[in-house]
Amino acid sequence: MDGVGEGKDSPGSELLIRVVDRDDPRPVWVTVWGGPNVLAQALWKVRATRPSEALARFVARLRVYTISDQDDSGPWIREQFKDLFYIASPGFGMGGAYHHATWSGISGDHFHGRFAGADFSLVTNEWLDRNVRRKGPLGAEYPRWEYLMEGDTPSFLNLIDNGLSDPEHPDWGGWGGRYDLYTPRAEKWHLRPEVRPLWTDVEDEVMGADGRWHTDNRATIWRWRAAYQNDFAARMDWTVKPHAEANHPPVPRLAHPDRITARPGERVELGAEGSIDPDGDALSYEWFYYNEAGSFPASSALSGQPVAIRGFDQPRAWFVVPTTRVMPPGTGTMHVILAVTDHGTPRLTRYRRVLVTVAPHDSRGPGAEATRTR
Repeated sequence: MDGVGEGKDSPGSELLIRVVDRDDPRPVWVTVWGGPNVLAQALWKVRATRPSEALARFVARLRVYTISDQDDSGPWIREQFKDLFYIASPGFGMGGAYHHATWSGISGDHFHGRFAGADFSLVTNEWLDRNVRRKGPLGAEYPRWEYLMEGDTPSFLNLIDNGLSDPEHPDWGGWGGRYDLYTPRAEKWHLRPEVRPLWTDVEDEVMGADGRWHTDNRATIWRWRAAYQNDFAARMDWTVKPHAEANHPPVPRLAHPDRITARPGERVELGAEGSIDPDGDALSYEWFYYNEAGSFPASSALSGQPVAIRGFDQPRAWFVVPTTRVMPPGTGTMHVILAVTDHGTPRLTRYRRVLVTVAPHDSRGPGAEATRTR
């Protein structure tokens, strides 16, 4: 906060204001890899120099994802601008904040990340030597890590158009993690108690590389580790190989709408016919139910997967909306993810999300038909 206030404008804070003020309807994503006091100064100036309606429009344009708190301006921003879209695992490194933060799932190991289940072989210096550092002059610039591979990248990953994430819905999950909107309880590593809801840590239940189930907020990122690391390796190939010699991601295609309405006990057909690979590689398919992303109240206590998808590894699959081990009212949203992976080198994965709205049995009007896949 020493850099925030009267006479403390910077080229960065001024540029940020100009970008938000552009005649462009898209939101402005501010991905914060250190302290956010440049953002704090921009917000301070707009509030000091514009009427409240203009300030509200400015704040509404912003989307913020911070890699924890790395100075004291983050808690100040959240307290002062209560309507600001803000993603964070609050707190400082001292006291354990970084060990508990969702973003550490990108690269953490047993010691630095304090979690289990992820494939740690994909974030070692040896993996980086083979897949990044030896690939041309850009790869040679990638430093050898002493503590962790990069931790900041999750703030960008959900903006990649890979078919999995929806940046406006952090609770849907993606390569950059999954977050829910609530006011977190005070922890010893917080600078101050949080006073309003923000998008913050939430858990996924994931089968780990060790063959065991893990329920953890870092799992919302490491569950995708093979996919995003292979993507990293492929992008480095693009810097040194001709197009014809490099691998490129597949293009998943649904044979039906991505929004479906179904009722308890109803069979829902799924199809990915027409999915292609631009390099002509063979494709593998995986359909899975992303339980935590939706609101349908099905229990995962028995297997970790409350909805069995038949033919989950085929282009055509189906499931039945559960009617047992379901809490009242037995309605809500179900997220089914299609992951299509090519057989190139490295293998690349892209996604489509099917959002199933489970409606009550009596919600169908006279003569109406249930919306479902064919």
